[in-house]
Amino acid sequence: MLPRVDTDDEWDAIVPDEAVMRPGAAALCDRLGLRAAPLTRYPTGSQPVYAVGDRYALKLFPAAAADDGIAEARVLTHLQGRLPVPTPYVHDAGEYVNGWRYVLMSRLRGTDLAVTWPRIPRADQDRIATEAGETLAALHALDPAPLADVLGPGDWGTFLDRRRGAAVEQQRAHRLPEPWLEQIPGFLDSVPLPARPAGALLHTEFMRRHLTVDEHDDWRLTGLLDFEPAMIGHRAYDFVAAGLFVSRADPRLLSRIFRAYGETFAPRELLALTLLHVYSNLPWYLRELPAPPEPTLDSLAETWFGAG
Repeated sequence: MLPRVDTDDEWDAIVPDEAVMRPGAAALCDRLGLRAAPLTRYPTGSQPVYAVGDRYALKLFPAAAADDGIAEARVLTHLQGRLPVPTPYVHDAGEYVNGWRYVLMSRLRGTDLAVTWPRIPRADQDRIATEAGETLAALHALDPAPLADVLGPGDWGTFLDRRRGAAVEQQRAHRLPEPWLEQIPGFLDSVPLPARPAGALLHTEFMRRHLTVDEHDDWRLTGLLDFEPAMIGHRAYDFVAAGLFVSRADPRLLSRIFRAYGETFAPRELLALTLLHVYSNLPWYLRELPAPPEPTLDSLAETWFGAG
C-alpha cells in the first residue's frame, strides 16, 4: 500500500523509492486486472510512471499532486483523436489509496524524440519541426471551455502579475548571477503582454522529451504526452518550451514551427514569458543553449527566439 504524500519531504523520501512504489503500483495493477503484465518504471518524469506490458502506461499522482491526476485524465479524454499526432488513450482513472490517484493510459508508439534527435537526418528534423507547429496549431484551436473547471490559472492577467512579482526571486533561487537578475524588472516592464487574451488550451511543456517518434516509419511523430501541467491561457506561452526545447535556439527550426503554426511571436515577448513561466530556470537554459553575443536580455531574446 502506498503511504500518503503531502509534503516535499515526504515526496523526496517516498516517490523515488522503488521498494515502496513498486509494490503499490503492482497492487493497483492487480486491482485493474493487469496482474500478468510486466511492470517497468520509466526513468524520467516528475510523477512515477510505469510501463505495464506493451499496451499500457500507469501514471501515479500522490495526494500532493492529486489535482494534476484529475487534470491529466480530463485533458487526455478531451483530446482523444483531435490532434495530428496521437495522445494517450485513457483506459481508466480514479482514486487509489491514501490520497493517491492514477491514470491508466495507452502507451504511445515510438521512442523519446530527445533521445533520438541526434540520429535524425536534417531533412526529417525540419519536417518534425513542421509537424510540431501543426500540432500546436491544432491544440490551440480547440475549445478549452469544457476543461475550465480543472485547469488554471483562471484570470490570465492576475497570473502574469503574480509571476512577475516572483520572477527575480525564482531565478535567484536557481543562482542566476546578479548582473542578469538586475535586468529582469526593467525588461519585463518594457514588454507588453496581453492580460486578457482569448484563452487557448496550453500544453505548457511542449518539448522533445514529451514527443515520440518512430525511426522505423521515416521518423514520423507518433505522439504527444504529459498533459498534467496543462493550462488555459495565451498561446504564446507554449512557444517558450517549443523554442527552448524543440528548436533549441535554431532559427531554421523555429521559423518552420512558426510557419506551420500560422503565426509568429516576437523574441522579446517569448523571453518575457520564459521569465514568467511557472518552471522557469534561466541558469539551466544558459548552460544548455547558445550564449548570446552580449550579456543582456535583449541579446538573449534574439539568440534563443529569433527566427531569422
